[in-house]
Amino acid sequence: MIGIVVITFNSEDVIDDCLDACQRVPGTLTLVVDNASSDSTVALVRARPEVRLIANGENRGFGAAANQGLTALSLPYMLLLNPDAVIVGGLRSLERAVSLPGAGAAGGRLVDLAGSDQEGFHVRGFPAPWTLCFEVLGVNRLWPGNPLNRRYRPRLGIIRPSKVDQPAGAFLMIRREAWQRIGGFDEQFYPIWFEDVDFCKRLREAGFTIMYVPEAVARHRGGHAAWKLTWTSRQFYWYRSMLAYARKHFSPSGRAALSLAIVIGFGVRSAARLLRTGNLEVAAIYSRIVRLAALCAAGRQDSRRDVCLGASPASPLPSEGRVVHRKYGNTAKQ
Repeated sequence: MIGIVVITFNSEDVIDDCLDACQRVPGTLTLVVDNASSDSTVALVRARPEVRLIANGENRGFGAAANQGLTALSLPYMLLLNPDAVIVGGLRSLERAVSLPGAGAAGGRLVDLAGSDQEGFHVRGFPAPWTLCFEVLGVNRLWPGNPLNRRYRPRLGIIRPSKVDQPAGAFLMIRREAWQRIGGFDEQFYPIWFEDVDFCKRLREAGFTIMYVPEAVARHRGGHAAWKLTWTSRQFYWYRSMLAYARKHFSPSGRAALSLAIVIGFGVRSAARLLRTGNLEVAAIYSRIVRLAALCAAGRQDSRRDVCLGASPASPLPSEGRVVHRKYGNTAKQ
């Protein structure tokens, strides 16, 4: 039996196609963990008696919701699947790969709605400090063929199962034993971004292998949850999660370099957006990111754990303004 965990957030426009495909795969058990959707997502899932549901009263973030789902299913192999991903085939190939001795996780191939490889969501290397410096300064966009970006975003060209650093978290099968050994997903990466990179990094550091299996295919829209956040929310959460990753995995000099690059790169982008829109909230978000960058450079954690001031009403967040860290578990509707 393979468990499928789908984490939703205002996913009414995609969840039916996702769950229809899940139900066509024999020998699977599907669980939806909903992060306080304000649309009809929960009602659509409840209309399917064959699908289990955990309906959170607040948006706990992707990492916490993943831990909830993987805890609740308690199966040897479990697939994390984005709600905007539709399984095309090859799930048993993922299961075989992740059941190999020493394997911790295995990711499949993502294609776009036209069936072409979705390279923007495919296999990547682990980011080094200068890789992310190039990213936030816009170098990778202006010079995509630079050596650092080629190592970070290698041309796919993988035609057989291969060991990789980090396959796409949108279609990732996890070995329960490995997930337990490293303590699950780190819930400080809230609500999204870098939790899957950190998870794969810790798997590799614990001695597990991670496989890419091109025979397993899912059709994927991409960016489903992120684009439901405001621009200021996306910037704040992305940079905050990036800095959290740097604090965990980079040396002091690497943290300092990335923090300075963020202050410069996001400063230029913020100034341009402020001139274009006149929205003073941009300046407020920039000042908060500068503060987080200074804390990261000093190797200190943000004790405030605040949420973004620009979160839209459609983006429910913990009302007390903090990242949720609690033991896994919630009421599951069968």
